[in-house]
Amino acid sequence: MNYAASSDKGQLTGCVFNIERFAIRDGPGIRTTVFLKGCPLKCIWCANPESIRPYPQMFCFAHLCASCCRCVQACPNKAISVAADGSPFTDRDLCKNCGTCTDVCPNRAREISGKMMTVDQVLEEVKKDALFYQNSGGGITASGGEPAYQPEFLRELFRRSRQAVIHTCLDTTGFVKTDILKSILEHTDLVLYDLKHMDPQRHRQLTGVDNALILENARMIAVIGKPMIIRVPLVPDHNDSAENLDALASFMKELGLARIDLLPYHSLGRDKYTRLGMVYGLSELKPHSSERVAEIKACLESKGLTVEVG
Repeated sequence: MNYAASSDKGQLTGCVFNIERFAIRDGPGIRTTVFLKGCPLKCIWCANPESIRPYPQMFCFAHLCASCCRCVQACPNKAISVAADGSPFTDRDLCKNCGTCTDVCPNRAREISGKMMTVDQVLEEVKKDALFYQNSGGGITASGGEPAYQPEFLRELFRRSRQAVIHTCLDTTGFVKTDILKSILEHTDLVLYDLKHMDPQRHRQLTGVDNALILENARMIAVIGKPMIIRVPLVPDHNDSAENLDALASFMKELGLARIDLLPYHSLGRDKYTRLGMVYGLSELKPHSSERVAEIKACLESKGLTVEVG
């Protein structure tokens, strides 16, 4: 789905929830990572739940709330009421994420995650560190969510970045219509390609979607010769079995790729679910030990792969 708001390419707008400068884990060199909202997957371990919906959303920070309830009176949609304990309660079905309540909150206990930005506005931020890109071989990385969920905005952002001689990197789930992905790849220098699980049924259980399109798009990228690094979010008891690692190594061989990045699971995004009024489904899951990550790394290296741990 396209959330661009204008036919004037200079004024195409996209919903951005973060711009991280001096990023060093999202591609080569020093980079600026632009996080776009909207994702067709619902990975049960997602660390950025605010990235799933393609529009701005309300974050509520309970520990900052003084229960003054100014937000209750200010809300034009009557989405906020007073709970039994005297604190404000937000009905997410009524909330329009307009941000009126954030303006009256004295403690900044309410915040809108995501804002509409033009291509020009994003590029203005990206170009601030152009000198660092040149010296380090860095550039811009588009991430999310799934950045290709906003294809026109992303395509124009990358096209304009390349015009400015800025290296472009796409961090994608691969769950994108092939023709749309190809059009974005025309302006992409490097692809960071996530593989969640090799088994289609298990992939659907973990992410809500089948992996057939994802695997086919990975093959397409390999065939056209676009530089690509496979990245695997390593989740305990979900995709770290010997069977899945074997299937992953076989697929890497099929693609003719040797570099794979492992991204060990962490629970740092857990509090975001509460702030969004969502439930985190893996609250009891513990991250891998460093020894277990080392074992998995060694296992993949024994299959001829070059493994980096992020």
